[in-house]
Amino acid sequence: MSRGIPRLVFILGVLSLSFIVYFKSYSLKPFLISDTKCMYDTNPHVNNRHRIDILETVIEKIEHEIMDIRDSHKDSPDALRYGSFLADILGLIESASLGSLETKVTGSQPVHISPDFFLTEEIRKYIRIKPNRLGKQNFMGANGTFTSIGHACFSMKQELEEYMNYDVGDICNDDWKLAQRLMVHGCDPLPRRRCFSRAPQFYTKPFPFPESVWSLPDDKNVRWSQYRCKNFACLAANKTSKGFFKCSDCFNLTHHENPRWVVPIYPDPFSNSTPDFRITDILDLKPGEIRIGLDFSVGTGTFAARMREHNVTIVSATINLGAPFSEMIALRGLVPVYMTINQRLPFFDNTLDLIHTTRFLDGWIEFVLLDFVLYDWDRVLRPGGLLWIDSFFCLKEDLEDYLEGFKMLRYKKHKWVVVPKVDKEDYREVFFSAVLEKPPRPF
Repeated sequence: MSRGIPRLVFILGVLSLSFIVYFKSYSLKPFLISDTKCMYDTNPHVNNRHRIDILETVIEKIEHEIMDIRDSHKDSPDALRYGSFLADILGLIESASLGSLETKVTGSQPVHISPDFFLTEEIRKYIRIKPNRLGKQNFMGANGTFTSIGHACFSMKQELEEYMNYDVGDICNDDWKLAQRLMVHGCDPLPRRRCFSRAPQFYTKPFPFPESVWSLPDDKNVRWSQYRCKNFACLAANKTSKGFFKCSDCFNLTHHENPRWVVPIYPDPFSNSTPDFRITDILDLKPGEIRIGLDFSVGTGTFAARMREHNVTIVSATINLGAPFSEMIALRGLVPVYMTINQRLPFFDNTLDLIHTTRFLDGWIEFVLLDFVLYDWDRVLRPGGLLWIDSFFCLKEDLEDYLEGFKMLRYKKHKWVVVPKVDKEDYREVFFSAVLEKPPRPF
């Protein structure tokens, strides 16, 4: 970007100015929430309005810069990184400015008005701090509710305002694809909405369990308007241009999905090496101990279905990458969790017996991001829990760097294999599979 360095100098200068104004004029006390209270003491000064005007000017300039980048360099990777940086800075200034904005008082308790960065009234209403009624702490020990949105929502202002443009109490727009695009690009979590989600027009009763597990669902139970395929038969057929490439055969429950994790597949016909492990072999590593877990993969829930046969409850994290993966999992009688790789897992520390992943964390993932993901998985796995890396693939030259990422967990190795990936003629990629056990950490 030709103007990248001057713009960076500009924004750092503006940022410095804003914080000089803050730290010379205020103590840190207004920025801290002590005793989980969301109210601040107010001590207005004569020139308080001037300070607020300066901050509003800073915010306005950053907003203008973000929109300019968006309009003139929307396809540039550098522009995306720069815009994300500006959005982070903007979020910090917006958060800090809460302590200086004018307040309206309810009884003896001040309630802060959120900055009007967004034009859509529903967004402004959502992100404002919500004080408890009667000014008392709730059962969680907080004096208010702090609703949140993802930091990248600031750099996707136009899309978020489109998403939040609806009539309260009416039917929501058919815009799940817009919502997913926001989530994938870091506007995650999304704000809640006060409209009714659209449902399939002729929804029918799902198949009963266990018939539902290995039967293609009724086409009437999915809204197909945002997909290339318009029925499950199209998704299950061996066709191209279905709108997705990961797990291209995973709607084929009979031939592709049914043998998985039951019969190993040998990608190299000239050797006995395979990246596939059977579920029974893994459960035998910890007899009776694996009860609940997470499958963080691209798929239609077959791993959860197979584990259910062994009385193990698995929730499947997925997003709808060109096909109704979430609906398919639910219609099979399993539990989908609609989330992206951007999110911290919604589980408490040391609670899961198993985390399984396949066809998702592959050679595309950046090394630092992989670190954050693995540490989060370690957080929710209990001591003695298993991490099952299933057919992770990458370029041969990147393999050692990725393996170091897994080794840093210092888990016990139950299984650890590397085999060639032979579906391409250049043989430049390899599969890596492992089953690792989290050690006890009493300290």
